[in-house]
Amino acid sequence: MKLLVATRSEHKLGEIREILAPLGEIELVGLHEVELPPDPPDDELEPFDTFEANALSKARWYAAHAGLPTVADDSGLEVDALDQAPGVFTKRFAPGDFEGAARDRANNRYLLERLAGVPAVGRTARYVCVVSFVAAPGSEAQEEAQGLTFRASVEGVITETPQGEGGFGYDPLFFVPALGCTFAQASSAQKHELSHRGQAFRAFAEHFGAQGEEGPQ
Repeated sequence: MKLLVATRSEHKLGEIREILAPLGEIELVGLHEVELPPDPPDDELEPFDTFEANALSKARWYAAHAGLPTVADDSGLEVDALDQAPGVFTKRFAPGDFEGAARDRANNRYLLERLAGVPAVGRTARYVCVVSFVAAPGSEAQEEAQGLTFRASVEGVITETPQGEGGFGYDPLFFVPALGCTFAQASSAQKHELSHRGQAFRAFAEHFGAQGEEGPQ
Protein backbone atom coordinates (compact mmCIF):
# COMPACT_ATOMS: atom_id res chain seq x y z
CA MET A 1 0.00 0.00 0.00
CA LYS A 2 1.41 3.40 -1.00
CA LEU A 3 0.95 6.74 0.73
CA LEU A 4 2.08 9.88 -1.09
CA VAL A 5 3.88 12.44 1.06
CA ALA A 6 3.24 15.75 -0.70
CA THR A 7 6.41 17.73 -0.09
CA ARG A 8 9.37 18.68 -2.26
CA SER A 9 11.61 19.26 0.75
CA GLU A 10 14.01 16.33 1.15
CA HIS A 11 14.63 17.42 4.75
CA LYS A 12 10.92 17.32 5.55
CA LEU A 13 10.38 14.05 3.66
CA GLY A 14 13.19 12.45 5.65
CA GLU A 15 11.66 13.55 8.93
CA ILE A 16 8.21 12.31 7.95
CA ARG A 17 9.61 8.91 6.91
CA GLU A 18 11.21 8.56 10.34
CA ILE A 19 8.09 9.69 12.21
CA LEU A 20 5.73 7.41 10.25
CA ALA A 21 8.02 4.37 10.33
CA PRO A 22 5.64 2.64 12.82
CA LEU A 23 2.98 2.48 10.09
CA GLY A 24 4.89 -0.59 8.96
CA GLU A 25 3.85 -2.03 5.62
CA ILE A 26 2.69 1.27 4.16
CA GLU A 27 5.18 2.49 1.56
CA LEU A 28 5.80 6.22 1.78
CA VAL A 29 6.56 7.79 -1.59
CA GLY A 30 7.68 11.30 -2.41
CA LEU A 31 6.60 13.53 -5.28
CA HIS A 32 9.76 12.75 -7.26
CA GLU A 33 8.91 9.04 -7.12
CA VAL A 34 5.51 9.57 -8.77
CA GLU A 35 7.07 12.00 -11.25
CA LEU A 36 4.79 14.93 -10.54
CA PRO A 37 6.61 18.07 -11.70
CA PRO A 38 6.38 21.36 -9.78
CA ASP A 39 3.62 22.67 -12.04
CA PRO A 40 1.82 24.55 -10.70
CA PRO A 41 4.54 25.72 -8.30
CA ASP A 42 3.89 24.54 -4.76
CA ASP A 43 3.48 28.15 -3.61
CA GLU A 44 0.39 28.46 -5.80
CA LEU A 45 -1.19 25.57 -3.90
CA GLU A 46 -0.80 27.46 -0.62
CA PRO A 47 -2.66 30.77 -1.20
CA PHE A 48 -4.69 30.70 2.02
CA ASP A 49 -4.25 32.44 5.36
CA THR A 50 -4.49 29.35 7.57
CA PHE A 51 -2.28 26.28 7.87
CA GLU A 52 -5.37 24.06 7.66
CA ALA A 53 -6.55 25.45 4.33
CA ASN A 54 -3.09 25.26 2.78
CA ALA A 55 -2.50 21.68 3.93
CA LEU A 56 -5.87 20.58 2.56
CA SER A 57 -5.25 22.36 -0.73
CA LYS A 58 -2.00 20.48 -1.29
CA ALA A 59 -3.35 17.11 -0.19
CA ARG A 60 -6.40 17.35 -2.45
CA TRP A 61 -4.45 18.48 -5.52
CA TYR A 62 -1.78 15.80 -5.27
CA ALA A 63 -4.23 13.01 -4.42
CA ALA A 64 -6.27 13.88 -7.50
CA HIS A 65 -3.24 14.02 -9.80
CA ALA A 66 -1.32 11.04 -8.42
CA GLY A 67 -4.33 8.80 -7.79
CA LEU A 68 -2.92 7.87 -4.39
CA PRO A 69 -3.92 8.49 -0.78
CA THR A 70 -2.00 11.61 0.12
CA VAL A 71 -0.77 13.31 3.25
CA ALA A 72 0.44 16.91 3.22
CA ASP A 73 1.37 19.41 5.86
CA ASP A 74 1.64 23.15 6.18
CA SER A 75 3.81 24.33 9.00
CA GLY A 76 5.34 27.54 10.19
CA LEU A 77 6.72 29.72 12.92
CA GLU A 78 4.62 32.15 14.98
CA VAL A 79 6.61 34.82 16.85
CA ASP A 80 4.65 36.68 19.51
CA ALA A 81 6.67 39.91 19.26
CA LEU A 82 5.86 40.01 15.52
CA ASP A 83 2.11 39.48 15.97
CA GLN A 84 2.48 35.78 15.09
CA ALA A 85 4.44 36.46 11.91
CA PRO A 86 5.78 34.89 9.77
CA GLY A 87 2.96 32.32 10.13
CA VAL A 88 1.83 30.94 6.77
CA PHE A 89 4.59 33.02 5.13
CA THR A 90 7.31 31.21 7.07
CA LYS A 91 9.04 29.75 4.02
CA ARG A 92 9.18 33.08 2.15
CA PHE A 93 9.67 35.41 5.12
CA ALA A 94 12.85 37.21 4.02
CA PRO A 95 12.69 39.52 1.00
CA GLY A 96 14.66 38.32 -2.01
CA ASP A 97 14.89 35.38 -4.38
CA PHE A 98 16.53 32.54 -2.44
CA GLU A 99 16.19 28.77 -2.55
CA GLY A 100 17.22 25.83 -0.41
CA ALA A 101 19.83 26.43 2.29
CA ALA A 102 20.29 30.02 1.10
CA ARG A 103 16.59 30.66 1.78
CA ASP A 104 16.95 29.24 5.31
CA ARG A 105 19.93 31.49 6.02
CA ALA A 106 18.15 34.55 4.66
CA ASN A 107 15.05 33.83 6.73
CA ASN A 108 17.09 33.40 9.89
CA ARG A 109 19.02 36.63 9.31
CA TYR A 110 15.79 38.51 8.65
CA LEU A 111 14.11 37.12 11.76
CA LEU A 112 17.04 38.21 13.91
CA GLU A 113 16.93 41.66 12.33
CA ARG A 114 13.23 41.99 13.11
CA LEU A 115 13.82 40.95 16.73
CA ALA A 116 16.87 43.13 17.30
CA GLY A 117 16.68 44.67 20.78
CA VAL A 118 13.84 42.41 21.95
CA PRO A 119 14.80 40.82 25.30
CA ALA A 120 14.62 37.07 25.87
CA VAL A 121 11.34 37.36 27.78
CA GLY A 122 9.74 38.85 24.66
CA ARG A 123 11.14 36.35 22.14
CA THR A 124 8.56 33.62 22.72
CA ALA A 125 7.39 31.69 19.68
CA ARG A 126 5.92 28.41 18.53
CA TYR A 127 6.21 26.05 15.64
CA VAL A 128 2.83 24.94 14.24
CA CYS A 129 2.12 22.00 11.96
CA VAL A 130 -1.18 20.97 10.38
CA VAL A 131 -1.29 17.59 8.62
CA SER A 132 -4.04 16.84 6.13
CA PHE A 133 -5.01 13.45 4.72
CA VAL A 134 -7.03 12.82 1.56
CA ALA A 135 -7.97 9.33 0.39
CA ALA A 136 -7.27 8.10 -3.12
CA PRO A 137 -9.85 9.12 -5.74
CA GLY A 138 -12.47 6.42 -6.19
CA SER A 139 -11.60 4.58 -2.97
CA GLU A 140 -14.20 3.48 -0.45
CA ALA A 141 -12.76 5.97 2.05
CA GLN A 142 -12.75 8.90 -0.36
CA GLU A 143 -15.96 10.58 0.77
CA GLU A 144 -15.17 10.44 4.49
CA ALA A 145 -11.49 11.30 4.16
CA GLN A 146 -11.55 14.50 2.14
CA GLY A 147 -10.87 16.86 5.01
CA LEU A 148 -9.06 15.14 7.87
CA THR A 149 -6.62 17.48 9.61
CA PHE A 150 -4.35 17.10 12.62
CA ARG A 151 -2.82 20.15 14.31
CA ALA A 152 0.07 20.36 16.79
CA SER A 153 2.46 22.98 18.12
CA VAL A 154 5.55 23.30 20.30
CA GLU A 155 6.54 26.34 22.35
CA GLY A 156 10.00 27.87 22.26
CA VAL A 157 12.12 31.01 22.39
CA ILE A 158 14.02 32.64 19.53
CA THR A 159 17.74 32.84 20.37
CA GLU A 160 19.91 35.86 19.57
CA THR A 161 22.38 33.79 17.50
CA PRO A 162 22.14 30.49 15.59
CA GLN A 163 22.99 27.45 17.70
CA GLY A 164 23.60 23.98 16.30
CA GLU A 165 24.18 22.46 12.86
CA GLY A 166 21.26 20.01 12.60
CA GLY A 167 17.69 20.38 11.43
CA PHE A 168 16.65 22.93 8.85
CA GLY A 169 14.65 26.14 8.52
CA TYR A 170 14.57 28.12 11.75
CA ASP A 171 15.80 25.20 13.90
CA PRO A 172 19.13 26.90 14.82
CA LEU A 173 17.16 29.79 16.37
CA PHE A 174 14.34 27.81 18.02
CA PHE A 175 15.27 27.05 21.62
CA VAL A 176 13.03 24.49 23.31
CA PRO A 177 13.03 24.80 27.13
CA ALA A 178 11.94 21.17 27.53
CA LEU A 179 15.11 20.09 25.69
CA GLY A 180 17.45 22.75 26.99
CA CYS A 181 18.74 23.37 23.45
CA THR A 182 17.65 24.41 19.98
CA PHE A 183 16.12 21.93 17.56
CA ALA A 184 19.36 22.22 15.55
CA GLN A 185 21.29 20.94 18.59
CA ALA A 186 18.90 18.08 19.38
CA SER A 187 19.14 14.55 18.01
CA SER A 188 16.56 13.45 15.46
CA ALA A 189 14.85 11.30 18.07
CA GLN A 190 14.67 14.18 20.56
CA LYS A 191 13.30 16.54 17.95
CA HIS A 192 10.66 14.10 16.65
CA GLU A 193 9.45 13.41 20.18
CA LEU A 194 8.58 17.05 20.88
CA SER A 195 8.33 18.78 17.52
CA HIS A 196 5.17 20.14 15.97
CA ARG A 197 5.65 17.85 12.97
CA GLY A 198 6.31 14.78 15.10
CA GLN A 199 3.18 15.36 17.17
CA ALA A 200 0.94 16.07 14.18
CA PHE A 201 2.06 13.09 12.11
CA ARG A 202 1.82 10.74 15.10
CA ALA A 203 -1.75 11.98 15.62
CA PHE A 204 -2.42 11.16 11.96
CA ALA A 205 -0.98 7.65 12.38
CA GLU A 206 -2.79 7.06 15.68
CA HIS A 207 -6.12 8.07 14.11
CA PHE A 208 -6.02 5.11 11.75
CA GLY A 209 -4.62 2.77 14.36
CA ALA A 210 -7.43 3.66 16.75
CA GLN A 211 -9.96 2.67 14.11
CA GLY A 212 -8.32 -0.70 13.73
CA GLU A 213 -7.35 0.00 10.14
CA GLU A 214 -4.18 -1.26 8.51
CA GLY A 215 -3.58 2.23 7.30
CA PRO A 216 -4.86 4.89 4.93
CA GLN A 217 -6.96 3.40 2.13
